[in-house]
Amino acid sequence: MSSSYLPATTDSIAQALEAKTPSEAISILYRVLENPSSAPDALRIKEQAITNLSDLLRQENRAEELRSFLTQLRPFFALIPKAKTAKIVRGIIDDVAKIPGTSDLQISLCKEVVQWTRAEKRTFLRQRVEAKLAALLMENKEYPEALNLLSGLIKEVRRLDDKLLLVDINLLESKLHFSLRNLPKAKASLTAARTAANAIYVPPAQQGNIDLQSGILHAEEKDYKTAYSYFFEAFEAFNALEDPRAVFSLKYMLLCKIMVSQADDVAGIISSKAGLQYVGPELDAMKAVADAHSKRSLKLFETALRDFRAQLEEDPIIHRHLSSLYDTLLEQNLCRLIEPFSRVEIAHIAELIELPVDHVEKKLSQMILDKKFAGTLDQGAGCLVIFDDPKADAIYPATLETISNIGKVVDSLYVRSAKIMT
Repeated sequence: MSSSYLPATTDSIAQALEAKTPSEAISILYRVLENPSSAPDALRIKEQAITNLSDLLRQENRAEELRSFLTQLRPFFALIPKAKTAKIVRGIIDDVAKIPGTSDLQISLCKEVVQWTRAEKRTFLRQRVEAKLAALLMENKEYPEALNLLSGLIKEVRRLDDKLLLVDINLLESKLHFSLRNLPKAKASLTAARTAANAIYVPPAQQGNIDLQSGILHAEEKDYKTAYSYFFEAFEAFNALEDPRAVFSLKYMLLCKIMVSQADDVAGIISSKAGLQYVGPELDAMKAVADAHSKRSLKLFETALRDFRAQLEEDPIIHRHLSSLYDTLLEQNLCRLIEPFSRVEIAHIAELIELPVDHVEKKLSQMILDKKFAGTLDQGAGCLVIFDDPKADAIYPATLETISNIGKVVDSLYVRSAKIMT
């Protein structure tokens, strides 16, 4: 930063735009902001300089400098309307968020801004920064702190009846409860978000968020057909906005098709006009899983999980459902393999299914306990003994029904005799 300031004019802004290097442009913009003039035109030019400077610092990945820049601007915020202050502050926080590896810095920056807004009594800005802080804490897996922050914020926003912010907070609370595996509260928060959204105009991106969360919760309850329709709505919203979240909505649509045993539809969806725009590792991963499911091949399934680890294992929603699908597929394969036998070596089954012996033994014992088939493990001999399914004798249910009917007759006779006696 230079000690001599530049005039707050469009020429100074143009000079910064024509600078040969980003460092030179940053220096010019700092000098424009040092101008002490508080005339309306000068303030307007300074606002433009702040926006340009923030963009340049983001492009140069100077996150710490953006943080100190926001602190330096506080005297300037006293000269401009609160709405413009809120826009600038949120813009700088968003610019810091676009720099990779700054989650801890974002949290500390939001906490600083919250303290400043409390001191300045800027309620509108504070509530939105607190909502942003809660989202960052959730991403950082600091769930208790995020939940405490949201619970107080919801009460405050409800009193003010700020519907748009209430939608954001309720949706965030739903995601937070889902992360904590509290499905009833996640559904209740989502219902509250939908109720608030029905009373106002909700931007398409936010409506897409609501539909995406609805699909995730329905999928968690194994209602994959309803989940598919919500994911489709979210995909259409994000696709129209060219939002990168569209590919995740499409991925979850394909997951629903696989989970309801309609894996053959996956290739058709990917090759559709909308699907072709998003061809890449995410969709290739789902296609590999769909092929494995169609062929009922555990080996292909494990190959897909290994080859597309980032797309399948590291996505918590996909991972949870694929774990369930893998167990189902393994059980179906084991039942098919042991069907011809009355006694068979566990090592032979493991060889046929191409899995480790201890893994197969553990799964067989679990299936016996879950009564998926009748049998026992002879661990001394390393064998599985399969029993014939015991046939229920029809005489016992019939006898119980007869005794029940006799009981009803006796009760009826007792009531009649009691009436005669009186």
